[in-house]
Amino acid sequence: MNINLTLIVQMVVFATLIFAVMKWLWPPILNAMAERERKIALGLAAAEQGEQELAAARGTAEGIVREARERANQIIDHAQHRANELVEQARGSASSEGARLIAAAQQQIQLDTTRARETLRREVAGIAVGAAAKLLGREIDAKKHAELLDKLAAEV
Repeated sequence: MNINLTLIVQMVVFATLIFAVMKWLWPPILNAMAERERKIALGLAAAEQGEQELAAARGTAEGIVREARERANQIIDHAQHRANELVEQARGSASSEGARLIAAAQQQIQLDTTRARETLRREVAGIAVGAAAKLLGREIDAKKHAELLDKLAAEV
């Protein structure tokens, strides 16, 4: 009977221990577990919201980058267009300046040609007068016959 009594006492002590644990220890443990579960759920919800905000921010950032690239391309296109206009203006200016320089050079050539012809006419007239003087055997005065020499130079 000793064994039965010991078994009964052990069962009563175990039941009392279970009752005490269930009454005083189990509720704080369950509360702590519920609080921990609530914190984990809040953390997961915050992580999900953070991921959604990150995805939205990425979309916004991609939109801004796309817009910036488009704007940069527009600026580059505008700059290239303006550069082409400036090149065409420079070509036009260079062409008109070249034409002006050519006209000035042609005018200078014409003037130089006229001067050279006049000089050549005078030299030919001088040679003709010298040759005539030798043929006639006497000296011809160039100052006295300047009008005659000018007519002669004009004819030559």
